[in-house]
Amino acid sequence: MKISKKCQYALKAILELARRNPGKPIKTHDIANAQRISPRFTEIILNELKHGGFVESRRGNEGGYMLARDPKALTVREVIEYIQGAISVAPEAIKDNGDTAFFGNEAFKELWQEVNSAVTEVCGNKTFADMVEFEQAKREKCVPNYCI
Repeated sequence: MKISKKCQYALKAILELARRNPGKPIKTHDIANAQRISPRFTEIILNELKHGGFVESRRGNEGGYMLARDPKALTVREVIEYIQGAISVAPEAIKDNGDTAFFGNEAFKELWQEVNSAVTEVCGNKTFADMVEFEQAKREKCVPNYCI
């Protein structure tokens, strides 16, 4: 499984909304600038996320987008599965097609199912609040090295 650019951008947009004041609308261009995503593509992604119930929008001068749910209750897995479907890293040739003629097919099928389960579990246990906390902790540890 490869995470599409669209899915990466959706994850980044939600992370940006989780990072900022969760109850205050954030303008599309602010999200786009902060995450270096095209403003037009950001609008398309946010609209799709709105239809999925991940974000809400407000119109007007003080409008924008905000999370529809608490970042502590919103997982990376939910967003990935909404944008691009079930998480699966199994090669297509190994997926269950009833072919057991070749030695190793069953062993590899079991291996890929375990890998899928592990990846799904990690993404399912990682909330956007966790992601924001991790990013902030990493940034606090890294002190810029300024040379004059």
